[in-house]
Amino acid sequence: MRIQSAEVNEIMLEMRKRKRRWLIVTSLLAVLAVVLCCAMLLLGNTIYPVGVVIRTLMGEEIAGADFAVNTIRLPRMITGLFAGFAFGVAGYIFQTILRNPLANPNILGITSGSSAAAVFCITVLHLNNTAISFAAVIAGLATVIVMYFLARGRSFSIGRLIIIGIGMQAMLDAVISYLILRSAQQDIAEVLRWLSGSLNGAKMSAVLPLIIIVVALAPVMLVLSKQLSMLELGDQMATSLGVATDKTRVILIVGSVFMVAIATATTGPIAFVSFLAGPIANRLVGVSASNILPAGLVGANLVLFADLIGQFAFEYRFPVGVITGILGAPYLIYLLIRMNRKGEL
Repeated sequence: MRIQSAEVNEIMLEMRKRKRRWLIVTSLLAVLAVVLCCAMLLLGNTIYPVGVVIRTLMGEEIAGADFAVNTIRLPRMITGLFAGFAFGVAGYIFQTILRNPLANPNILGITSGSSAAAVFCITVLHLNNTAISFAAVIAGLATVIVMYFLARGRSFSIGRLIIIGIGMQAMLDAVISYLILRSAQQDIAEVLRWLSGSLNGAKMSAVLPLIIIVVALAPVMLVLSKQLSMLELGDQMATSLGVATDKTRVILIVGSVFMVAIATATTGPIAFVSFLAGPIANRLVGVSASNILPAGLVGANLVLFADLIGQFAFEYRFPVGVITGILGAPYLIYLLIRMNRKGEL
């Protein structure tokens, strides 16, 4: 009995340590996001004092600052914050459910599906931002449904799903290239800016659907975070613990697709954010915890930080997707090498 009691106490102590680590890391990530948001509002061609920015945000009209802060910097900051959070949450959920670090919306072709629909709306239908967002969400969901049925066969296979997703991505990227070649010259600049993943030209009216989707779905994801952790143990174990595996998986995947599709429609496909956010959160917090919220905060911090780097670290300004691509490509190569050595590819 004493041995069992000592083991229970040790387990409880370890759980308290992990919970404390989760709280500390999540709080620090939130603080970092606030700092980066402040930097986005303060920095630009003209660096405004904190007092001027606050007065401007409160509605006071200050020559020059009112336009720079409220019309340019604030929408850009809010877009980066919510899009990065959406990419981070969606990437972590896909990687956790499919139990594979390669299983993220970028590599599975979901982002390419949304991108192809958006490019079609821009170059062929010439629709407004609201219609583009709607089409991107529908296309993302359709891509997931097609991949699921193609991956089923006689039995569902995660490896088959990833391979089909990579093939879907290649096919949809070819469709995007074809649409660009056939598009009018005046549409090419907008398409290329959008495909690079950029916060340039962000407007409050365009980011409103993204805010609504993230605010509506993020609490649902957080409520299901414990069930998501149980799904990692396998369907049989999760079912024995009282988890409705199929229902939970469908809700999480559909919610993730909505988030990543609307984020893609708003900013374009910002490379590698959904791929990097989950592994970074797991490394900071620990893989045993439910890291949906930390992954979302990591995604937001990545986008905000990369945008600041792209704006001010070089002679020329680069879209945020270029910077995240530079950061993410080496990690992808490292991950592929490591998985190949372990025989997981």
